[in-house]
Amino acid sequence: MLSINNVTFYFGSRTLYEEASLHIHPKNKIGLIGANGTGKSTLLKLITGEYQPDEGSVEKSKDCTIGFLNQDLLSYQTDESILEVAMQAFARQNTLQAEIEKVLHQMETNYKDELVDQLARLQEEFEALDGYTIKARAEEVLEGLGFRTVDLEKPLKQFSGGWRMRVMLAKLLLEKPSLLMLDEPTNHLDLPSIEWVEKYLKNYEGAVIVVSHDRDFLNNVIDITVEVSQRKLTSYSGNYTFYLKEKALRQEIQQNAYENQQDQIKQMEKFITRFRSKATKARQVQSRIKQLEKMDLIEEVIDEKAAVHFKFSFGQTSGRQVIQLKDVSKAFGENKILENTSIQIERGDKIALIGANGKGKSTLLRIIAGTEPIQTGEVTLGHNVIPTFFAQHQLEALTVDNTMLEELQQAGSGKLEAELRTILGCFLFSGDDVFKKIKVLSGGEKSRVALAKTLISEANFLLLDEPTNHLDMQSVNILIQALEQYEGTYIVISHDRHFVRHVANKIWYIENQEIKEYLGTYDEYEYWQAQRTIEQNNTSQTQSSPKPKKKKETSTTAKQEQALKKAYQVLTQLEEKIARLEEDKQQLEQALSEVATSDNPAELNTLNEKYQQVQADLSDYHKEWEQQATQIEMLENA
Repeated sequence: MLSINNVTFYFGSRTLYEEASLHIHPKNKIGLIGANGTGKSTLLKLITGEYQPDEGSVEKSKDCTIGFLNQDLLSYQTDESILEVAMQAFARQNTLQAEIEKVLHQMETNYKDELVDQLARLQEEFEALDGYTIKARAEEVLEGLGFRTVDLEKPLKQFSGGWRMRVMLAKLLLEKPSLLMLDEPTNHLDLPSIEWVEKYLKNYEGAVIVVSHDRDFLNNVIDITVEVSQRKLTSYSGNYTFYLKEKALRQEIQQNAYENQQDQIKQMEKFITRFRSKATKARQVQSRIKQLEKMDLIEEVIDEKAAVHFKFSFGQTSGRQVIQLKDVSKAFGENKILENTSIQIERGDKIALIGANGKGKSTLLRIIAGTEPIQTGEVTLGHNVIPTFFAQHQLEALTVDNTMLEELQQAGSGKLEAELRTILGCFLFSGDDVFKKIKVLSGGEKSRVALAKTLISEANFLLLDEPTNHLDMQSVNILIQALEQYEGTYIVISHDRHFVRHVANKIWYIENQEIKEYLGTYDEYEYWQAQRTIEQNNTSQTQSSPKPKKKKETSTTAKQEQALKKAYQVLTQLEEKIARLEEDKQQLEQALSEVATSDNPAELNTLNEKYQQVQADLSDYHKEWEQQATQIEMLENA
């Protein structure tokens, strides 16, 4: 269908591709992956013909039609409604409909047999192209992408860039090109919309190339992974998880081959050096020299896995209660976001706030940060709590004429230059990179600087709004590692399921203007939500058509067993922590009884503070243990 043949492409003085090749067949579902700046978006533009290769060729079959969703469409505006824009996908049907209306208008004053025949032909073709269903199909796709029915007649220009991107995605999906190319489609989608697009693409009849840093999205959509690395395109015949395993295997084989070849080269060079001056060995020496010259050198494997070797800490520990919301209500005009809702965050909570766009997630985060006023209720910050807020506007707040190093120095952490360089190294900035000015950085690089700046602050309570936007997979992995090491409390909004799965121990969502909390991991939440949906559907069906009750099945699904196993592991870990704290408590009680009889008030005060902290931590862990035990009971009875 489409072939990229030995393509070499220069972007200024930089070589993005060197003799790169790729063959795309009908119905291929390809994930294009690689670090930011390796040329993924450039490859898509080479395929569309916007860029021309310096060497090699891009060839496509005559019947190959291409649809391309790129970030440039964010600026597209029109007075037409979003439904009209989406329906532009049906070019032939729209033309036929206009011709049918024209003929009907003529027949009102001039009823001729010729017009009747023409109308019949037009209507026959219109019906063959499912013309009578185009509006319903456009509405279905737009609503699947998160638009409300009442919004469909609103002008496109009234919507933000992210929502306009959804309209253009809807138009492309309705056009059904034989090759659909999507550049970071999940950047502007919430979780329900991402899941809808996954199902749509899975059943898409044509070929798909998608650039994405969302691992779950790739796993659920693609069957071929193409990696852009070292100016080449390397194909793996499976999804992203398959790619990780296969790449590790290939790298192990390559590294072994490299080391064997290096040993062979050393032996040959040793022989040449030893016998170069001996006439009796001249032929053998020359033979080995020629062998070395003709040898295809195997490259050493470059380790691209970045690890964080820095502890993001703070000087002051917060009290047990970080923040409390009591009877909070918030509305924008008639649009109610929260109504008389109460909840609290405790020290050590790692909360992911998830759900569809428009439910009020960012509003809630601003309320917690104290930057968004509320109509009624109270928001109380706990003792010794130092919050910091990261949102996408943080990127604009960076000082453009500062270097990265200067930007971190001005964050007020008091860290030395060597420490700041180490931190920037954790975020993939090495060597002289730290002296680059903010104004020359890409969106992803600015995001990494802003995150580093957030994490080095003395804050013990982080509020993070979509921190993974603009980050490639390597950078997301770094952020996960940093948050895993972070000893404070945080709440994060994210639609990246892989990220949420690794950083959250509680899930928040907004339902019926209330903040709801699920005590557990994202995988456990997903399972619980699926069971809840099934129960709600069964209840609805029972109410509409009563049926005899079935006996509850006692067999446990594999997913349920996995969730139970994880839950028991967490319970065991909590029990171990409680046991250690009980030992600490006993030792402190012994020490307190000994110091109480001595004349050392300072030591007594220090020991008493430690004792109070252990007591508070024990109380927290006992509460977590009870919550986890309740969770296990729910899973066992599900």
